[in-house]
This record gives sequence, structure tokens and C-alpha cells, in this order.
Amino acid sequence: MELKRGFASDNNAGVHPRVMEALREANEGHAAAYGDDPFTGRAVARLREHFGGGAEVFFVFGGTGANVLALQAMTRPHHAVVCAATAHVYVDECGAPERFAGCKLLPVGTPDGKLRPEQVEPLLARAGVQHHVQPRVVSVSQPTELGTVYTPEELKALSEFARGRGLLLHVDGARLANAAAHLGLGLREAAAGADALSFGGAKNGMMYGEAVVFNDAGPARDFRFVRKQGAQLASKMRFIAAQFDALLTDDLWLSNAAHANRMARLLASELARLPRVRLTQPVESNAVFAVIPRERAAAVRREFFFYVWDEETSEVRLMASFDTTEEDVRALAGVVERELKRAP
Repeated sequence: MELKRGFASDNNAGVHPRVMEALREANEGHAAAYGDDPFTGRAVARLREHFGGGAEVFFVFGGTGANVLALQAMTRPHHAVVCAATAHVYVDECGAPERFAGCKLLPVGTPDGKLRPEQVEPLLARAGVQHHVQPRVVSVSQPTELGTVYTPEELKALSEFARGRGLLLHVDGARLANAAAHLGLGLREAAAGADALSFGGAKNGMMYGEAVVFNDAGPARDFRFVRKQGAQLASKMRFIAAQFDALLTDDLWLSNAAHANRMARLLASELARLPRVRLTQPVESNAVFAVIPRERAAAVRREFFFYVWDEETSEVRLMASFDTTEEDVRALAGVVERELKRAP
């Protein structure tokens, strides 16, 4: 059965052939479990090439596990995590950070998904007051859930602000490759100043798996126990590691992400020329946010499924993937144009 490529999510894309080949090779013979295998050793070494020789790297199954356990390692239950109101940890993880880390999330409204020091500052007014949760972590998504990308200067400002107030910086990097591709920088530079981050693979050509990377030795110290207790320790870790090894070989991570970003820009340009379609965010990664008239959006979704981001305004989110083609983009734009012409 041939499944149609769509624009709902980069999670919907398949596995890159080179990653699939790496899985096939990892399937030959036996290897020690729980990460004591050469595949895991090689993948950790590759990640340290990108994030620094002192980085502590741990593989987990998925993005929610990566974020939740990283935050758990960085906090105690009386702490709080400051994040954007659109952040994945706040909106799309079913309360898992609060349940498992035990700390409170403090959301901040932002027009572009980005947190800035002046927005975090007011939440620190009750630092040291025993009746209130104590902010401990600033968590940002890179790119944001609105597809916008922090510049290194913006992240550095947040990092310096956090350190100056005894806080840690966490970066949700489920699409960090897309941010790096947009910035023309390496992965470490795209997550500048992070004490802990997730590096996503599932949205960029892998079957499954994420990496939790610590640049602060404190939270990393007991993470292997946190990971086990959090049900994220893979017995056959070689199959996660082999995928990362493939993704990080010959910059496959970069070519995949750059292609997805390019397809998003093409889609944005195709939609921008259509009457009654309005782009709502700059296209800086592989996401396109646009307002399409409600009744027309519903008709388009019957042919190309995507998610409505804001029901009230009929703002939709369209995601390009590593395997999106120009033909896919123009086909979607053509359906939107056709439906707009049918509108009264």
C-alpha cells in the first residue's frame, strides 16, 4: 500500500534509506545490551564531536522521555520550569513533566514562541519565599513550536541571564537540526549555552530515538538511574545508536534538515501569492503557519491532512519533511488555490 506524503508532521515521514541500512547492519549477530555495545560507543563519540568532548550523552526512546527526564534531573519537586506558553513540554506532553519531575511549569505568553530575559525576570520576584515554587530551569524549544529560530545571541542572552540568577537552561531540540541548518551553524552553536538539551532524530529521518546531552556535570551525574527509573533505558540500545551513527555520518542530519527547510520556504512562497492566505510567522525551519479561510481549509484537509493550530482564527500548521518533494508542495498549493476559487 502506497501512503501519500502529507504536511501534518515530520513525525509522519518514513525512515531515510541510510538509516534503515544502518538498522539492518546492526541486526547482524549479537551485541551487549543496555548500551555496552560498539554501536552506542560510536554514536556517543559522534555526538561528542558536535557537542564537545565533555558532553554526557544518553539515548532514550522519544522526545517526551528526553524532555521529562532531563527536567527531572535538573530539578526537585519544589522547583519550577519557565517556558513559553506554546512549548511542547507545556502543551503536548500530557502533563508528564509535572507528573514525573514533580515540579511546576510556569508558561509565558509570547507572540513568536521565543522567551526573552525580560519575560522571565518577573517570575523570579518570589525567589527564596518558602510559600512559592522556586524557578530553577528556563526551557526553550529550538526551533520554537511556531517554527521560529533563536539566534545564538538570543540564546546566549538567556543563558547568561539564567546563570546570573542561579538557573539552568534546557533546550528542547526535537528539531535542532532544522535550526542549525537555518542558522548555518553547528549543532552546539544552535543550542548555545544549554546546560541540557535533547537532540531529536525521529523528525529528521530516524525511526525512533532521541539523545539527551548534558553540558553540566551536575544533572548528568545520576541520569543513568533517572533514565532507568523513567522506563527509558533501551535493552537493545544498539538500534537507537546505529541510527544516530548513520544520521551523523557525512552530515546526513544537515542535508535532511536543510531539504525540509527548503521545502517549507517553497511552500510559503507558493501560499503567499494566493489571495486570502496569510502567513503568520516567519519561515525559519520546516514549519509554515498560515491562515486559510475555515471552510476552504476543511476542504483542503480532505486531500492533504494537516493540523489546525488555532480553530478560532483558522491558522494551520504545515510541516515539511526530509522526503517532501517540490511536486508535493506544488500539489498542496494547487489544491489550496482551487478551493479558494470555489469560495463565495
